Amino acid sequence: MDFSQLLDMEHLGPRILDLLFQYGPRVIAAVVIFILGRVFARIIRNAVRRILKRSKVDDLLVSFVGSLTYMGVLAFVLIAALNQLGIQTTSFVAILGAAGLAIGLALQGSLSNFAAGVLMIIFRPFKNGDYIEGAGVAGLVEQIQIFTTELRTPDNKLVIIPNANLMGSNIINYSANQTRRIDMVFGIGYDDDLRKAKTILQEILASDERILKNPAPVIAVSELGDSSVNFVVRPWAATKDYWDLYFHLMETVKIRFDEEGISIPYPQRDVHLYQESSKE
Repeated sequence: MDFSQLLDMEHLGPRILDLLFQYGPRVIAAVVIFILGRVFARIIRNAVRRILKRSKVDDLLVSFVGSLTYMGVLAFVLIAALNQLGIQTTSFVAILGAAGLAIGLALQGSLSNFAAGVLMIIFRPFKNGDYIEGAGVAGLVEQIQIFTTELRTPDNKLVIIPNANLMGSNIINYSANQTRRIDMVFGIGYDDDLRKAKTILQEILASDERILKNPAPVIAVSELGDSSVNFVVRPWAATKDYWDLYFHLMETVKIRFDEEGISIPYPQRDVHLYQESSKE
């Protein structure tokens, strides 16, 4: 080793010490900020999850919001650690903001579906197992996801609806209440006994235990039509019994009217034929 190398070695030691004294505390502070920041991010994430679970929010949303909160806090912690090292993060933040804006514009439709999914999970206009009608489709709700909702139609078709389309239209939830009113119309001929027909309808409703006593069923003449006297029949029943009771009443009324000689008018046309005598 020559003399110049020895001089370099002698100057290298003080330089290293200067660097350690200058940047050592910053590095230590940055590491401490990052470690404490991760702990703080976990605390915030767990707190958010507990709040959402107490509000009975869907587990899928709890996990997603918790992870999103953790990543957001961690991003601020990372920027603070880089600032402690003396690294300028202004341009870095600007780049992230521009990238976020570009991604947001590109995923505008997906973000609207995500926002609608979050609102549905929070406000619960329906839940899994409900029979609903919305976005032009009716079916049984099988699954509510962040971006889409899956419905099973009565003929066993799976329909996947974007959440934004579903939340952007009227939603009819047929399963929301425990009871429903069945609306039916029965017509009899003008020559038939109106009081007798009404008594038969009352007997049919009174004999079925599935029909609720309160609210009381309604049987009333609603219209004097062109060819029939129309009754509205409106009994109340449990939601689960709606369709079975509807079909049963339709069949029973027809059978009883036939047995009692009460006609149910249907459209018909009389054709009159005229024969003209030919002249020779």
